[in-house]
Amino acid sequence: MNPPFDPPHDDRFSPPRRRFLTAAAIAGGAAALGLQPSIRAARAAIDRLDAPHARDWEWLRGNWDVHHRRLKERLVGDTRWEEFAGRSAMWLTMGGLGTIDDNSLDLPGDAYRGLGLRVFDPGSGTWAIWWLDGRNPTRIEPAVRGGFDGDTGTFSGRNTLRGQPILMRFRWHDIHGERPWWEQAFSPDDGASWEVNWRNWFTRTSATPHPLPMRADAPTDFSFIAGRWKVWNRRLRERLVGNDDWDEFPGTLHNWPVLGGYGNVGDNVMHFPGGDVRGVSVRSYDAGTGQWLSWWIDNRDPSRLEPPVKGRFTGGGDNRLLIGDDTLRGQPIKTRVIWSHISADSARWEQACSADGGQTWEVNWTSDFTRIG
Repeated sequence: MNPPFDPPHDDRFSPPRRRFLTAAAIAGGAAALGLQPSIRAARAAIDRLDAPHARDWEWLRGNWDVHHRRLKERLVGDTRWEEFAGRSAMWLTMGGLGTIDDNSLDLPGDAYRGLGLRVFDPGSGTWAIWWLDGRNPTRIEPAVRGGFDGDTGTFSGRNTLRGQPILMRFRWHDIHGERPWWEQAFSPDDGASWEVNWRNWFTRTSATPHPLPMRADAPTDFSFIAGRWKVWNRRLRERLVGNDDWDEFPGTLHNWPVLGGYGNVGDNVMHFPGGDVRGVSVRSYDAGTGQWLSWWIDNRDPSRLEPPVKGRFTGGGDNRLLIGDDTLRGQPIKTRVIWSHISADSARWEQACSADGGQTWEVNWTSDFTRIG
């Protein structure tokens, strides 16, 4: 008998599972998997860009050369501008209701990588846009939110600059033209006045997105997972309560390296017994601590980006271990991920939780990956 569809905050799919399953990249991607007709139909429906707002960002999909013009200092009356080149690659996720764009910026004396994450929230009718600066891979900036009107998109949100609160505004212009452009402005007085501090212009180089070049010193912990996979999942319905009832269901994954290899992103689909779930996993590597951070955003609660789980790999070869701290039902627990049987075309992922500091472990999810592209 199938269980009811898990609500967003049900303990059977609570934060440790949501986020560490993304470390496993439990699903995403595309293509017929030789599944039953009903599952093939669900697979096809969930990938169609026919939901309202699913095509809002389709114009940006692909690779771009980017010309940047940036004010050197912001909100201090500076009039000095610097110009530099950049590159961008953008993929659609969550059936078009999400996007990932990877960026390389040749900022003079401070070249860096950055990652943008966008997700549409049907509840508010707005897009949320988050930014991860590769120079500070442990923090994702607060979201700006908004939407499109014709060829223009406007998004705003709050942040701090030099310890003071500011209002941010992002605007896209000429989005269906040959050279769409973007503008950033800050306000120190809650929108009474604005200082434009950044503009960039986009020139398409490829309609099909492909990863930007990797850094030579990039970690290789997750290199094996890039590409497309079909996934077979086996999941314990409830954790750390002595339950022994399991669900089995298929999924798929499409994973891309980002941040020059210091991060990766997975577009995930899980065909739960009660219905399909989509989500995006975002991982970044903190070279200072040797830890990976894993964020998860779920299409059932797209207005919220979960706090990251942190952990480091130990071991090597085709067996790797990742352990991090988390909470379940308000209590601290540890979550352990073991990758094994890693090859060019397959991998196995296992998640377990411990309520006693790692003395005992309960396995609650396993996934077997088979490469399809």
